[in-house]
Amino acid sequence: MTRFTPEQLEAARDRLVPDVVADGLHVLFCGINPGLMTAATGHHFARPGNRFWPVLHLSGFTPRLLKPSEQGELLSYGLGITNVVARATARADELSAQEYREGGRLLATKVTRLRPRWLAVVGVTAYRAAFDAPKAQVGPQERTIGDTRLWVLPNPSGLNAHWTATTMAQEYGRLRVAAAGD
Repeated sequence: MTRFTPEQLEAARDRLVPDVVADGLHVLFCGINPGLMTAATGHHFARPGNRFWPVLHLSGFTPRLLKPSEQGELLSYGLGITNVVARATARADELSAQEYREGGRLLATKVTRLRPRWLAVVGVTAYRAAFDAPKAQVGPQERTIGDTRLWVLPNPSGLNAHWTATTMAQEYGRLRVAAAGD
């Protein structure tokens, strides 16, 4: 893995991380916003310790453990990645309520255009803020965006110690089963 100096990571705040998307995906995963490591590398969920890639594999979405640099392979499985907020930060708590609301609006526009079967927001706090749903819980949501159904997944950040890789994989697996049944 490439090592970055603190200065290089700080400079990454100004970089946009391209979405990994296509029309009609089975599941579009939506992170909160890019971390500095993601912005520096251009690869989603790139920070060591982030459990997204292992959980994606453990839940059966991918046949093998992908590296962040292999994110383009997700499209071959009908999967993609975007973010609620495009701005890179060291921590999600650096984002304002207005950024979440605007991110939710832009995300809804993107989902309407791309028409994935499912939008999976990874982080209940981000979902609540972006979609003005203060009581939302992890799991399927009643809300839809057009024909796209929504599911809130646990945040795979290593900081989210409440969820283990195993319990996260179980929840991601519930989504996989639901998406396969569509």
